[in-house]
Amino acid sequence: MTFVMGPALLFCPADRPERFQKASERADAVILDLEDAVAPADKQRARGAILAQLGAGGETPELDPSRTIVRINPAGTEEFEKDLHCLAHTPYRTVMLAKAESAEQLATLEDFHVIALCETAAGVLNAPAIAAAPNVVALMWGAEDLLASLGGTSSRKDDGGYRAVALHARSSVLLAAGAFGKAAVDAVYVNIPDLEGLAVEAADAVASGFGSKACIHPTQAAVVRGAYAPSEADVSAATQLLQAAASAGSGVFQYNGKMIDGPILKHAEATIRRAGIHS
Repeated sequence: MTFVMGPALLFCPADRPERFQKASERADAVILDLEDAVAPADKQRARGAILAQLGAGGETPELDPSRTIVRINPAGTEEFEKDLHCLAHTPYRTVMLAKAESAEQLATLEDFHVIALCETAAGVLNAPAIAAAPNVVALMWGAEDLLASLGGTSSRKDDGGYRAVALHARSSVLLAAGAFGKAAVDAVYVNIPDLEGLAVEAADAVASGFGSKACIHPTQAAVVRGAYAPSEADVSAATQLLQAAASAGSGVFQYNGKMIDGPILKHAEATIRRAGIHS
């Protein structure tokens, strides 16, 4: 099974099965959350909900396994072991490991494709080693858990922008993912009504190189998908630039008053790829 990592990943509490299908329809992939979105007393019921929506023999799930992620509890916990026991009876083989902190933790998930969620100081500092693990397909960073692990109180300043330590973590995880050819997922935007702020942050995620952004509400998914879908003007400009490069031959050349070299052409190629995804 090949997992499809689209731009908008939508969290859905695993103990709310009535929301599973809607979440899957609104986003590129749904994240069934067995960790923070579920109270400790309800985790077993949440695992039961995942199993209950499977068909006979677990072979015909309501959700497409290629577009479904299950966020599991941190490695080394009792809930982690229970999560794995549950998943063994499902077709879901892409998991998000909460609070990933070391490459050694990934060895226990060798039968899964793993999105490693680096949301503690140890996780961020060890992001390169985590990204190097062969079963890791992507890295994601988390702001609020990171600040909590540091004894802080908020990841953002009064103007809504991230504090320096959060920006450092965001960049570190993105660079680690890129260094090992893995995808990078940007953190959630917790101010749900502020769709304008989300659009600005999602646009920055696109420009910075994040392949996806996680969402916590269905209304956010459309905004994120919109940010990743290049406009007709963007596609036209990228196409014309690549055509000019083909005519110019190899090396640096001048186009519309600007010097164009390899990296600029790669930016244009990325725009064309994103247009293909959304066409």
